[in-house]
Amino acid sequence: MDKKNQAPQNVLTKHPNAIGMKEGTSYLIGEAGNMFVLTFVSSFLKVFYTDVLYIDPTQIATLLLITRLWDAINDPLWGMIVAKRAPSKNGKFRPYLKTVSIPLGISCILCFVNWAGFIDNKGLILALAYITYTAFGMMYTGMNIPFGSLASVITDDPNGRTLLSTMRAVGSGVGGGVVSLIAPMIVYSSAIKVVDGKEVKYNVADPNGMLKFAIFMGLGCVVLYMISYFTCTEKVKSEAEPKVDMKKTYLGMFTSRPFVSLALMGILISGQLQFNSFNQYLYKNYFENTTLSILGTIFNYFPVAVGVLINGKLVKKYGKQELCGATSVISAVSSIILAVLANNKSFIAMCGGKFPAWLFMAFMFLIGSGYAFISLTNWAVVTDVIDYQEYKTGLRSESAIYAVYTFSRKLGQTFADSGGMLLLGWSGYNDKINGQPIADMGYIPGVGEKLMLLCTIIPAVTYTLIFILMKYVYPLNKENLEPVYDFIRKKRVDSIEE
Repeated sequence: MDKKNQAPQNVLTKHPNAIGMKEGTSYLIGEAGNMFVLTFVSSFLKVFYTDVLYIDPTQIATLLLITRLWDAINDPLWGMIVAKRAPSKNGKFRPYLKTVSIPLGISCILCFVNWAGFIDNKGLILALAYITYTAFGMMYTGMNIPFGSLASVITDDPNGRTLLSTMRAVGSGVGGGVVSLIAPMIVYSSAIKVVDGKEVKYNVADPNGMLKFAIFMGLGCVVLYMISYFTCTEKVKSEAEPKVDMKKTYLGMFTSRPFVSLALMGILISGQLQFNSFNQYLYKNYFENTTLSILGTIFNYFPVAVGVLINGKLVKKYGKQELCGATSVISAVSSIILAVLANNKSFIAMCGGKFPAWLFMAFMFLIGSGYAFISLTNWAVVTDVIDYQEYKTGLRSESAIYAVYTFSRKLGQTFADSGGMLLLGWSGYNDKINGQPIADMGYIPGVGEKLMLLCTIIPAVTYTLIFILMKYVYPLNKENLEPVYDFIRKKRVDSIEE
């Protein structure tokens, strides 16, 4: 009798869908493959367009805007396709890792083909840029929505969710780190100019190096996604949604404070991550040292690597919202101070006419330290919002939420890319001096200072808004999530008992 009475309690004590490092590592590997192509395209495609294909920044801004407008249709469409697909013996979301990875890898490679090397028609070159980048965006969405949704069916255990989010952040760091650390040594080549009678070494984009690295990343993406496919499992029962009430689903999402604040954070977080790619122009045409790109990556990812060791314990003790709200202020304050100092003429004069590279790197480290825990918990926050929507509406809509959240991130990327390219044109980067493109001339007074201005002011505003949203707007703190977790856990246990 006692054992019978204790049975349900034992079920609740040990979560039925608990996971360990095997599942976490599998998810890490998939995310690393994702970041191989995403980081390379995000960080270097704009440089490829301006410095190899010599497309005008205004045309690039238009290209990026139009492709994102297409995403307004493409992303929800992918979300509906994934939501309505009936689970197979291999699961509901896992099969996409196998079927979409190959076209994703191919589209990444095509983005870096130097069409200008054998085509003289600039209109045709621009058209090919449209086609290849649109194809990449479609394939990336076709992978990202099911891969993101996969976390919610690998486990519904809050501790497991934190583990998956942490491992995804590690995978993001590993994949992004490989690109950021190695690519500058391959995609740039050295050049020499004479300034005041002295030879000055600087860097220029290498078309062949960019294509070679794109091939490596495309193949690596496919291999890692395949490994993830064969090593992960879907533990949470997932039903097909053939009669999805999309109007009710989206109405519930857009009237939800947690989701709206999540979507806004997605715009800002993704936008800032994308805008960081403009630092490539700063390293190349202000500091004249693309090796700083490698150091910047180290200083950004080192805090994340340290955070991995303590993130789980801190989240368990304080909560995700509380932890991120407390640490993101470091990024906000550091970025504001950097923006003030880097654009202060008196301070620059004291430094010898240029902002010191070592000081810029120090601020990169401080900003990365404040952002680390947002990076580590971001995807766990998404799954919390999915659970909250189910708790409030009774509807489980992973695919719809991930589709809109993916679109919000792309919207942030659009603002960053299109706005950034317009500002790049304003800086005079694509002008010419005596027939030679400034892009190929290293540091040019006036242009370099404008690059510094746009690469410091925008992050200061963005990191401040992220802090405000996480600290004061996003409502799902530790206390508010307890009834949500209890509801979801009881629902899953009842499903198992049935």
